[in-house]
Amino acid sequence: MRYLVLLHVLSAIIGVGPAFFIHALFGKKDNFGEVRSAFKLGSKLELFPKIGGTIAVITGLILVFADDWRFVSFWILASLVLYVGIQVLVIGFAAPVTKKLGKLVNESGLSSDAPVPEEHAGLLHRINRLYYGATVMGVLLFVMMIMKPFY
Repeated sequence: MRYLVLLHVLSAIIGVGPAFFIHALFGKKDNFGEVRSAFKLGSKLELFPKIGGTIAVITGLILVFADDWRFVSFWILASLVLYVGIQVLVIGFAAPVTKKLGKLVNESGLSSDAPVPEEHAGLLHRINRLYYGATVMGVLLFVMMIMKPFY
């Protein structure tokens, strides 16, 4: 059981972790080269929430059933709602905007030292706001999982 908890915690950290620092990638950029680099690294980071998050949910469900917890427990329900909310924000809202930005970046013939076009800056701002929402929900998720309030 200890190893299952370890796997659950590690996969949760790996799965939600990128949302805590992705703001550094998609924040204000001074030139187009920074936008291009942010997009490349951000695309690579998308893999971690997909794999880590899936493993965290599976191991979490196993832990719930193995320890005889009930889905009526507030912290379990709240944790599941927060996790689904993070997924909706990141996959449902941020990913399409990120994809649109990626298309613009790839189609653009701008040099690395060119100023960031307004359209790109607007998309970066929107992506950043969505990730801030996911970060807040991620913090609440970890608080719920650690504190396990009973009410």
